[in-house]
Amino acid sequence: MKQVLASLLAFGLIAGPIAATPAEAQRRSDQGEARKEMRAGNILRAREIENRVLPMMGDAEYLGFDYDSTAMAYRLKFIKKGKVLYVDVDARTGRILRRSR
Repeated sequence: MKQVLASLLAFGLIAGPIAATPAEAQRRSDQGEARKEMRAGNILRAREIENRVLPMMGDAEYLGFDYDSTAMAYRLKFIKKGKVLYVDVDARTGRILRRSR
């Protein structure tokens, strides 16, 4: 049985563990860092940031957010009339840093 599985793996007929791309690995690292910083009380929770920003975005559809541990900022992503919009927010203060137009 082991030989059959090894052969299938070798010929790519079944998938083995898939390694994360560098972007996925960084995102996981940033998510872990965000949890650590939230627990320490250094940054606001994502939900709190969303509650501040979403009402200001009118009829734009909210797509989600990413956390950048280096900048200590959240980037919220929206789409409106086919255009992607970003709102960068300081994770420590909740202050909007910049909005794309």
